[in-house]
Amino acid sequence: MNKKLNQMNIHKEDSCYDKLTVRWTSIITVLLLFCFTATPEVNAQTPAPQQNGPIALVGGTIYTVSDGVIENGTIVFENGVITAIGTNVSIPAGAEEVDVSGKEIYPGLIDAYSQMGLYEIGAVGMTVDLNEQGAFNPNVRPEEAINPESRHIGTARSAGVLVAVSSPMGGLVSGQSSAIMLDGWSHENMLIKSGTGLLINWPPTADEDAYEDALQMMRDEFDKARAYKNVRGAVQDGSMSRVDLDSKLESMIPVFERERPVVVSANDLRQIQDAITWAEEEDLKLVILGGRDSHLVSGHLQRKEIPVIITQVLTSPSRDWEGYDSRYSLPAKLYDAGVAFAIAGGSSAPYAYRLPWEAGASAAFGLDVEEALRSVTLSPAQILGFDDRVGSLEVGKDATLLITTGNPMEYSTQVEQGYIEGRKIDMMDAHRQLYEKYREKVDQRSADAN
Repeated sequence: MNKKLNQMNIHKEDSCYDKLTVRWTSIITVLLLFCFTATPEVNAQTPAPQQNGPIALVGGTIYTVSDGVIENGTIVFENGVITAIGTNVSIPAGAEEVDVSGKEIYPGLIDAYSQMGLYEIGAVGMTVDLNEQGAFNPNVRPEEAINPESRHIGTARSAGVLVAVSSPMGGLVSGQSSAIMLDGWSHENMLIKSGTGLLINWPPTADEDAYEDALQMMRDEFDKARAYKNVRGAVQDGSMSRVDLDSKLESMIPVFERERPVVVSANDLRQIQDAITWAEEEDLKLVILGGRDSHLVSGHLQRKEIPVIITQVLTSPSRDWEGYDSRYSLPAKLYDAGVAFAIAGGSSAPYAYRLPWEAGASAAFGLDVEEALRSVTLSPAQILGFDDRVGSLEVGKDATLLITTGNPMEYSTQVEQGYIEGRKIDMMDAHRQLYEKYREKVDQRSADAN
């Protein structure tokens, strides 16, 4: 009897301890969130107001990406759209003229694979919204969960990244990626294009049985979705009366119609080869994401016109027998083989500001500098289908651009100003705020010493 009472007391104490732990965890979480949102050093930037008149940037060197370089050029934009670009440009009456002599103008950089707006503080679970329950979630759309107040937006913009392809993660089929501009009050006015690709995590090949099981599961789900599409078509042409709506299967229809690519995360040679075979069997538009071993099948990729979004150029080799520069030189190898590609970072929102240096490293290891710039501007926009809006400086495209002191892929370059859809954005961010704060500390101490 006493033994049972002791056990009951122990369980009661454990229960009280668990409740106390949960309570204190909640309190600490709230305090952390308060610290990261209330202090001046980490406040998000105020979104810029709409452009209220024509603006002309005069006298700069304009890197259009799509049509060469314009020395001593002028670019005019109105209502968020580029209206003129060149050396003999008529500036509208009443336009705001900005002298950018000695400066360089580039399209805003594009991070083609990012957690931007979905990931804030790794240690605080409620600020991370990357995946849903289950292995098959093709209907997940990240823009619904985008946090426009993310502190990582500011640091990315200061490095020249003005567009990010926000991407869910987890499971076998994670969901759809969406292109967003890094300025706005809500996801509705940040969105450039929803559903830029259906993200698939190709299963690892180490365990053969598990690998085959995962592939069979994916084939079954795609078969089910294709059957649903056929029934939907039968309802539309009148040969069937009705079909129950299934949001997961409904979201797959653009994939089967090749309006939306499947973006398959695959790094190993076998993964890439099997993904190509599977996409051909399913008649799907394929993009390889990651692509560590893609240079080993570059001829095949080129013939099949399958592009690659390379992740993590600035990283060490994965295998002992690889050269130290295997990842640095991968973009150059794909370019030499004629494979279309873009360069993305490692997806992590806190490190999105490193994107220009990922491209810069590829230029240092054999890739043409112009192609390196293209890999983080026009190429990702073309691969994911929103190049009608951004990626190059052309009449009719969004005025999403940078004014810099040099090539944004150089560490020494300063991004002096950015415009997103013609809006002059706030260039302050957490890194710059902290720099200015502690620079003031140094200046004060120097003054006291004198």
